[in-house]
Amino acid sequence: MGILDGIVEWIAEQIMNGLDLITTSVLGALGCNMDTFLRYFPAAETMYGIFVATGIGLVLLNWVWQLFKNFGLIAGVEAEDPFKLSIRSVLFIGLIYYCDEITDLILDIGGTPYSWILTSDLPPLNFANFNSVLITILGVCANGSVALIALILVLILAWNYIKLLFEAAERYILLGVIVYTAPMAFATGASQSTSNIFKSWCRMFGGQIFLLLMNAWCLRLFTSMVGSFLANPLSL
Repeated sequence: MGILDGIVEWIAEQIMNGLDLITTSVLGALGCNMDTFLRYFPAAETMYGIFVATGIGLVLLNWVWQLFKNFGLIAGVEAEDPFKLSIRSVLFIGLIYYCDEITDLILDIGGTPYSWILTSDLPPLNFANFNSVLITILGVCANGSVALIALILVLILAWNYIKLLFEAAERYILLGVIVYTAPMAFATGASQSTSNIFKSWCRMFGGQIFLLLMNAWCLRLFTSMVGSFLANPLSL
């Protein structure tokens, strides 16, 4: 059975390596790097300057509006402290101007564990001998209901694998939208009345990076599981 054992091992390794190649290729293009996003959505970079100018304009407009309210031009309306308002406005104008560098730094930090997940080696497979694999296959084929259940389980696993790949792509696109509209979010941080919007944006930005990491981890975990199952189906 030595030749047949080798055939089983080769098939299991090729399937696992193929899945891992697909996973790492897709996830490698959909990481914490915006190169792929700009390749398919080049207008995002050209229109980024519009958001920067609009964000700075909104901060200045709010600054003037709040100062008018402080000097009593609009009676009976509460206004922010002019000193704190001025400090926050100047601070967030600077943050908006350097927004691209800030987001790139955060993406680099998030991309480090992401690359670790993609480049980590999968554990070696512990192969069962051919007799045990053959017995399992014959037992499944002899029982039609078991074969049907096994087929359904395989289809469910394949469908969820494809869904995970599409989910990773969806999260990557959403991350790109968050990054290239960041100046508008930073503009909301200059005022106390809209600062909650900026805090929510920060949570969403960090959450998308974390979910990308979890997608990569789950997909590589799935690849390892498929290889282990093919190597030794009786382990279930």
